[in-house]
Amino acid sequence: MSTALFVIGLLSLLGTVSALIGARRLSFFMPIYFLASWLQGELAPWHLIWQSIVGLYLISNGALEQNNGQLGLLFLVLSFAGLVYLIGRAKKSELAFKQALTHALGDDYLADISPDRQQYLKQKIDSSAWLKPFSMKRDGVKRIANISYGDAGVRNLLDIYQPEKSREGGFPVLLQIHGGAWIIGHKKQQALPLINHMAERGWLCVDINYRLSPKSRFPDHIIDVKKAISWVKEHIADYGGDPNFIALTGGSAGGHLSSLATLTPNFADFQPGFEDKDTTVQAAVPFYGVYSWEADDSIKGTEDIREFVAQRILPECDLPSESPWLAKGSPVNYVREDAPPMYFIHGDYDALALVEGARKIASDLRAVSRAPVAYAEIPGAQHAFDIFHSIRCDNAVLSVCEFLEWSHGNHQKNTPDQ
Repeated sequence: MSTALFVIGLLSLLGTVSALIGARRLSFFMPIYFLASWLQGELAPWHLIWQSIVGLYLISNGALEQNNGQLGLLFLVLSFAGLVYLIGRAKKSELAFKQALTHALGDDYLADISPDRQQYLKQKIDSSAWLKPFSMKRDGVKRIANISYGDAGVRNLLDIYQPEKSREGGFPVLLQIHGGAWIIGHKKQQALPLINHMAERGWLCVDINYRLSPKSRFPDHIIDVKKAISWVKEHIADYGGDPNFIALTGGSAGGHLSSLATLTPNFADFQPGFEDKDTTVQAAVPFYGVYSWEADDSIKGTEDIREFVAQRILPECDLPSESPWLAKGSPVNYVREDAPPMYFIHGDYDALALVEGARKIASDLRAVSRAPVAYAEIPGAQHAFDIFHSIRCDNAVLSVCEFLEWSHGNHQKNTPDQ
């Protein structure tokens, strides 16, 4: 029992410490660090519960009779203290999200949302949702699975999350693009807390697959996203959706693709064979994306991203680090004054996508765009913090809901004939 307490205490403390620090240059240790930091940080309340139960059980069975057991108890106590701090830090994310929207939309941005939508903003997520982190389904939401939007088989299928109650004027549309470093990932794996929350509140949500590397090479990924947007505009009314309002979202590679698609409407290089199709969207919420594939000497780590993308994602060439697609595939190179409202969300502890990139694109776009640009940098947030319910994830979902409702309402005011 003493040895068990020592081992559990040590592992618990190491996991907690990994969530407390922001490490980004760990070479081949990075995957281990990321997983420990992510799971310990977002599931801190659960770790606090199970560590307490296991610790009490071992202590009641004589685990403190030997020195290693006593040292294990010390490790657990330190882990408990760290977990309590992590929970408190996660709760502070609410303020970071609120400040981001206030800065971009104004102090009274909630008042700008129509009264008939205010009721949905007041419907907060159950505070006990963290007890069921992987419970995603919501009443009044129907999933229509595996609809084809292109000719690439399973990689060109989409799911629709449809509210059962109709909505006058049609449901505004939220299109989700999964992440996975452009090489892995599948619809149904990411952003489900956000998708179901929005669908429950009268939004029609579309979740897509797209072609992946190394079998497919860029720009196949963004071409598929553009095809999905075109499909939505042509067919979404059949499912009760409003093709005049489409918002994009996605995390990681999905953050890259959602921002790139938003900033390149009707861009011919990304629409081969359907150049005449309209692919404009009305809002976007990219999460923790990579917004530049080009190396920046002022930011450590960008050269690693460039080499990874050049070798695994882009078309093969003799000098991959000099491929023109590095620039063409970088959303930061397409900032434009007529961009729609955008809300960038990134954690300052992100070990996989550099927060400096999010800061730059938000700053560059804010300098030229006529529409609001919001940027929330979340203290202590790791990559993929929104995959399942947690304190930080649910705060993000509520904030995104406010931004999307504001964007939709503002769009309706400015386009009264639609």
